[in-house]
Amino acid sequence: MNSGRLRPALWLAMTAVLVLSACQPASAPAAASPTPAAPPVQPTPIPSPSPTPQPRSLVVCLGQEPTTLYPYGSSARSTWSVLEAVYDGPVDTRAFEAVPVILSDLPTAENGGAVLKKAAVQAGDVVVDASGEVTVLAAGVKVLPAGCRTPECAQVWDGAAPLEMDQLTLQFKLLPDLLWSDGTPLKAADSVYSYQLSADPATPVSKRAVNRTFTYTALNDLTVQWVGIPGELPARLETRFWLPLPQHAWGQFAAADLPTQEAASRQPLGWGPYVVQEWAAGDHITLTRNPNYFRAAEGLPHFDTLVFRFLGQPLDNNLAALQAGECDLVDQTSLLDEQLEQVLEMQRDGKLKVYLGQGPEWEMLSLGILPAAYDDGYSPWGGDRADFFGDGRVRQALTYCLDRQGIVDSVFLGQTSVPAGYLPASHPWAAADLTALPFDPARGSQLLEEAGWKDLDGDPATPRVALGLANVPEGTPLTLNYVTTQAPVRQAAAQKLVQSLAQCGVQVTLQTLGTDALYAPGPEGTLFGRRFDLAQFSWDVGAQAAVCSLFESSQIPSAANNWLGVNVGGFSSPAYDAACGAARGAVVGLDAAAKDKLQAAERQFAQDLPVIPLYYRLKMAVSRPDLCQFDLDVSARSALWNLEALDFGETCPAQP
Repeated sequence: MNSGRLRPALWLAMTAVLVLSACQPASAPAAASPTPAAPPVQPTPIPSPSPTPQPRSLVVCLGQEPTTLYPYGSSARSTWSVLEAVYDGPVDTRAFEAVPVILSDLPTAENGGAVLKKAAVQAGDVVVDASGEVTVLAAGVKVLPAGCRTPECAQVWDGAAPLEMDQLTLQFKLLPDLLWSDGTPLKAADSVYSYQLSADPATPVSKRAVNRTFTYTALNDLTVQWVGIPGELPARLETRFWLPLPQHAWGQFAAADLPTQEAASRQPLGWGPYVVQEWAAGDHITLTRNPNYFRAAEGLPHFDTLVFRFLGQPLDNNLAALQAGECDLVDQTSLLDEQLEQVLEMQRDGKLKVYLGQGPEWEMLSLGILPAAYDDGYSPWGGDRADFFGDGRVRQALTYCLDRQGIVDSVFLGQTSVPAGYLPASHPWAAADLTALPFDPARGSQLLEEAGWKDLDGDPATPRVALGLANVPEGTPLTLNYVTTQAPVRQAAAQKLVQSLAQCGVQVTLQTLGTDALYAPGPEGTLFGRRFDLAQFSWDVGAQAAVCSLFESSQIPSAANNWLGVNVGGFSSPAYDAACGAARGAVVGLDAAAKDKLQAAERQFAQDLPVIPLYYRLKMAVSRPDLCQFDLDVSARSALWNLEALDFGETCPAQP
């Protein structure tokens, strides 16, 4: 088809349409309607800038400035108050139970992490003997053969017969993706490095755990394996995991040099909630939030900066700073218990919050049962001091004659209690059926009469005298020396005890010594030289359950063991040693009868009274009234064990 011929026709048709349209009549106009008014123009709102959150800071006042932050450089409480911010865990102790922090679990027989096997041993091997001491196996050594956990089945090796002993293997697994604060992955090898440092002779720490270790190795990046020497069954399995230390940062230094290296002693790397930023000697340590903290996704810690101030131990300094807003928390390194009444009154007035806890440390009155002078034979007629305490009735009588509850009420305002045994009632392995003997001078006097200590004049103000005692010269007066330290609280308690003993006809002379003099090594030292009648002090036993070992016969300090034992009173009893030996061999998590053995030992302690428990040591901290999440767990390594969770003000969780 010729398209050129169509164009004129198409044009004509379009023209016709346009003409016809133009000839149509117009439509009727629509009714007029008002034009709506245009809405007023609203200005576009300009968003206000969000206020920049102000940095939040927590200030903790310490009673002492740390001497170092190197974990193997000091065990002082002030050091670990700060290190709780640098290292979270690796294992916390809550209500005397181990809780893993950077470990996925703790080893038990049930989860396969703790395996006990028989191991053949021979002469020359390093083993743990029946008394719990590390020794070289040889003929005549008394050991617990495989499967034996109590002294009753112990045997003396003849040096020739085949011998197998129990050998324990533990595996510890780290959480994945842990980082050092500089961003370097934290690995199992860092724990092995820490073990190697602690084993180095140049590192100033106890070698007890190291000496009981056969091997400590990293199986992979997350798993550490500990194998004990034959016979070693630690009461707390978590103690065989070594705190990881940053090998990538410290490995270039010799163990002997680390205590003086700033990277270790003043700005140690950690994995915890904070990082050390500044240490102004004599004034403060400042830490900042760790961006690589493994719990950062939980919004922890709650503060951008953490400051530790050093105001000294006097209470007035710390309370004044707290009232002035210069401290948010005063930790237990300050001597708060010396002004307990003032602190409690300030809490009643709403000026602060007080946190109190008991133990696990307890004050004791140690009895000089076996003075060192008896070691070459007891001869009271040859000048040896009279055997005052060998008769258990005398020890029990003195317990009745001590107004221990009076100390609790008058010195500690009822905020602590008298121990019934050696474990706090809150301890999961404590013997719950034990009760503390009451203050009963009449019963105490009766027992003294039965034991041969007579009140001849009917006047309790004069001392009783010995009549008919086999080991005491006739007429010997019951006159005792009593030594303790110069601490004000301890002296106040001692004065009250001296007064209460007088009601039973026990005459006491009180003497206070400096700490160095009281704890001086034997043979000249008062305690470790076993040169006292009565001595008031305490041991820091921590959270361990087998406290009974402090009073075993093998722990009596003497020339034979270079005066290194801690049973300074010289108490010795085969029945007690047997009960305690069974308790020491009781491994929680491995031994189904562990609790029964531990409780049996505590009952034996309460019956024998190798020492007289006086009162639980009081632990205290104070804070601003609105501080939250602080939990003074007396079994923890430090009162600041959960430092990352502390908060105050409106961001605290609502109280139920």
